[in-house]
Amino acid sequence: MNTNLWNGYWKGRKPLGDDHQRARNVISPSGGIFRGKFPSRKNGRMIEHEGLLELDAIYLLEVSPHITSYSEQPKKIQYPDGARVRRYTPDFEATLTSGKSLWIEVKPSEFLRRDDIQHKLNCVSEQMARIQQGFVILTDDVLRREPRQSNARTIFHRAERIRPTDARVKTVLAQCAGTLPASLARTTELLARHGLEPYGLLMAGLISCDMDSPLSPQTQMTMSEEADDGWFWIAQEHGF
Repeated sequence: MNTNLWNGYWKGRKPLGDDHQRARNVISPSGGIFRGKFPSRKNGRMIEHEGLLELDAIYLLEVSPHITSYSEQPKKIQYPDGARVRRYTPDFEATLTSGKSLWIEVKPSEFLRRDDIQHKLNCVSEQMARIQQGFVILTDDVLRREPRQSNARTIFHRAERIRPTDARVKTVLAQCAGTLPASLARTTELLARHGLEPYGLLMAGLISCDMDSPLSPQTQMTMSEEADDGWFWIAQEHGF
């Protein structure tokens, strides 16, 4: 059985993981930036992150039902800056359920007030438009919005590591359809009778809840077909 560096066995959705090589490696692990690895369930491997803000982004990428997979530092490109040609590597690439590829830059909002960084990102955005590559900048204003960030972490950590088959989930939800909407406590009780739990179904977008209110036993769970298709958005204008 495939094992990993933390205690226990790997139980990701894709146990062998995806084959990914980062386009840029950290030259030195020293400095004040917190660097780490995250056990991604969507990708079946450890995702490397640089800084706590990237970790915040990972939690949202993991929980979002609009994202099928993602990778860190996927590709290095060149872009023109006046008479010079510079290099750029996005922080993440996300593949949406629509099949669209989206490159993501994670940046503290205070950095965007710096003229040099704003100039660089403007040049990068123009290059992305030229090559028709989806591109979005996510700041702490978006990634650390509460209670959404805390809710995402709760959902991720409480979800079973192995997701049940779609056929089984659909059968169980069909049996529970008459009882939903219901509170989280009641939904947990109903699903437990069938060996399921609500958090993994939230991550799959099969049930939904209000991410703008703190999760509690009284939080209402709703069948997805009865709710807005976009029950959980990170950047709605970009489709996820």
